[in-house]
Formats: sequence, structure tokens, C-alpha cells
Amino acid sequence: MTAAVVAFYFFSAVAVLSGFLVITARNPVHSVLWLILAFFAAAGLFVLLGAEFLAMIMLIVYVGAVAVLFLFVVMMLDVDFAALKAGMSRFIPVGVLFGLVLLGILYLAFSDWQASEEVLALRGVVAPPPEQVENTVALGTVLYSRYIFVFQMSGIILLVAMVGAIVLTLRHREGVKRQDVLKQMYRDPKQAVSLKDVKPGQGL
Repeated sequence: MTAAVVAFYFFSAVAVLSGFLVITARNPVHSVLWLILAFFAAAGLFVLLGAEFLAMIMLIVYVGAVAVLFLFVVMMLDVDFAALKAGMSRFIPVGVLFGLVLLGILYLAFSDWQASEEVLALRGVVAPPPEQVENTVALGTVLYSRYIFVFQMSGIILLVAMVGAIVLTLRHREGVKRQDVLKQMYRDPKQAVSLKDVKPGQGL
């Protein structure tokens, strides 16, 4: 057994175990930490596949941004998780039902799975072999040439979702001082600053 195979089984076991602990940990902070470990394991699997760029993106984006954001939200919000978990017991039968349906669909999908003998040749059609070009160059070439419209449409969908979330959560409340950028830009220093001639021994 080679070192690459041992590393593959190690990272796979860590990813599966940490993913299971994410959903079973009682403390939300511990769940986020197990999620970070799962991201590291997935990054290790990407390195074994020769996709170093995706491994770094996994660490920078998911660990450095998403997981840290989850951790800050969980630690800063005063949420009574005990009360939330108390109401979840009513939905356990529905969750078990959906889980069984999902497992049945996965069984039907993978039970009839057959790998084509030309899978390596078909994979080479999408991108050139790794010996000819680096994976970062190959990924950029595929995204910005063959799938440019799909890539741009996904970006537009994410932009619309972000704007919609801002519009739905925006509330105009009375008595809240808001920033007026145009008023700050066109402010006249003569009207904003007043000079006082304070004489010795005399207050303002």
C-alpha cells in the first residue's frame, strides 16, 4: 500500500468522522470546529487529486471566511439552543421519513451505476492532461471558454439573491441616524466649523 493510498483513507476517514460529529455535537461551537476539520480533510483529498488550487480555495474561502463567520455568529448571538432543540423532537418522524426517502433514491441511483470504459478519454475532452498544463490554467480555461455563460449566470443568480436578502431584511426605523454620503461630500467647511475667541479666564 503506497503513501498516497494511506493518505487517501486517512483524509476520507477524517472527513466522514468530522462530518458525523458536526451534526451530532451538542455544542454549536464544537460543531463549527468539526466542520473546519472536515474542510481541512477535503482540502487534503484535493491535494491528492492534484488540484492544489481547489485545496487552497477550500482553506481560504470555507475555513477562512465561511467557517469563521459561522463561529462568530454562533458565539455573538444569544440564542437559547436548549429551547430550539426541545421543539425539534416533534419533527424527528418527518426527518426520518425524508432521510429514508433520500437513502432509497441514492440506492436506486448507485445500484445501477456502471462506469464507462472510456471514462478517462471522456474526462480528457473537458480539460487537457495534467502533464501538459497546470490545474489552475486548465480550470480557468474551461470556466472562461466553454462554460463562460453558465459561470456568468451563476454569478448573476448569486448577486440577485444577495440583493434580495438585503431588501427583505432592510428596515427603516425612526430615530436612527444614517449616513448621507452626498451631504458629507458637499459639506462646506465654513458652515461646519465655527471659531470661538476664548479670552483668558472665560469659559465657553
